[in-house]
Amino acid sequence: MKKNKIFIYIACSCLLLSSSCKKFLEHQPDDRTELNSSVKVAELLANAYPHGNYLAFAEAMSDNAGDKGTTGRDLPNSSPWNYIDQIDATSVDTPPFYWNSCYKAIAAANYALEAIDKAGNTAEYSASRGEALVARAYVHFMLVTFFAKAYDPATADSDPGIPYVTLPQKIVEGNYTRGTVAGVYANIEKDLLEGLPLIKNNSYRVPKYHFTTQAAHAFATRFYLFKKNYQKVIDHANAVFPETTISDNLRAWNTTYNALGYYELQALYTNSTEPANLLLQEASSYWGRSYAGYNYGLSSSILPIFTAANNPSKKAFAFSNKIFGGTDVVYNIPKFREHFVKETISANFGDGYNMVPLFTTEEVLFNRAEASAMLGNNNALTIADIDAYLSKRIVGYSATADKFTETKATAFFPALSIKDALVATILNFKRQEFMHEGLRWLDVLRLKIPIEHNSLDGKTKISLGADDPRRLVQIPQDAVAAGLAANPR
Repeated sequence: MKKNKIFIYIACSCLLLSSSCKKFLEHQPDDRTELNSSVKVAELLANAYPHGNYLAFAEAMSDNAGDKGTTGRDLPNSSPWNYIDQIDATSVDTPPFYWNSCYKAIAAANYALEAIDKAGNTAEYSASRGEALVARAYVHFMLVTFFAKAYDPATADSDPGIPYVTLPQKIVEGNYTRGTVAGVYANIEKDLLEGLPLIKNNSYRVPKYHFTTQAAHAFATRFYLFKKNYQKVIDHANAVFPETTISDNLRAWNTTYNALGYYELQALYTNSTEPANLLLQEASSYWGRSYAGYNYGLSSSILPIFTAANNPSKKAFAFSNKIFGGTDVVYNIPKFREHFVKETISANFGDGYNMVPLFTTEEVLFNRAEASAMLGNNNALTIADIDAYLSKRIVGYSATADKFTETKATAFFPALSIKDALVATILNFKRQEFMHEGLRWLDVLRLKIPIEHNSLDGKTKISLGADDPRRLVQIPQDAVAAGLAANPR
């Protein structure tokens, strides 16, 4: 395959060769000190996670986003909602910004791994090596998910992937190829399986901001669900909490959460004390500032998904009581609280950040339930996971009256088989659960779910079919200009 030269971000502000980037390359990635101790390597790995996020653009592309009717504003998620290629790489909450932040994170992981190898890969570095490998695997997985086709064993050997970078970049301009989706997945699995056993939870001061063994197993459930290796999904899900049940760590929406006010809910949802949060990451974003600033998201056209009539359990979930705002412009569930950092103490300007839950117990439970249904050899396991979920979502849940059954699934989805009805039930619940979090788009990609977007005035209708090339987010303009092949349009 022909190699193309492409600029991958390290910590420079652009992908183009510049004197400032050259100067940066003359220094260690951590400007404070050389990476000559296990403590310094561990500190560097705080940067091995993307400091950008996918929330606004992934949510906008999915069927969880309606036209809120906002006008006269900077609308960073308007391009994804319209499936128009985003060319602005400097604005947070956009695909190019996320791409760049991902390769910065990969660079940090690779510098840490290089330092570990130079130190002799001794026992004191073992936990950091595990974290670096799993973090590198995760970031590449998110890149290949958004910027390439979803894994399909029939075509993965020929579908273009994304550059899988495994060495520290010592020059700004390097030779990279997209490779194939199959090749990227093979590298992800190699890093994941090598790194996971090395992780030590007690090596972290605040474990929720790092890949613990629980978070790494949670990532594995997502990876293998995409790869359709359902038994491995179940195995890794069972390993998330081997001494307790996953359901004991679900968000208590119908009790604790139901009693919270707007700002209390904001404070708890992404807090490290919440057992449901397995991995949190701080990321530049204005998603939590004001949902009125984004034209595409939870609107009146989306609200019906939260009603009992549109729920296979025939009960509305508790978080439907926590939809705030009385108009399309401001409808929201307060999951994110912005952390605003001023540039100076006296300044009135600065940068906004959100804490993003990258993995949660809810996702692990859903992944296991779907995998069990797909294997088709024990629907009781799927039903048990669904019931565990409902017990934390239905207000006044009754273990008898609200117990889920195969009959309820097929009654709601009469045209489907029992297996498909159970999977459709899980997807219905997930769509509600992860409102504002972008994860619905992953299911849309994985299962080729068709999408239709309609403007608030009804004049514009955009349809996205199962094989529409616009499902692949476009490779950033600067990377294409440097020689990386663009996605088809």
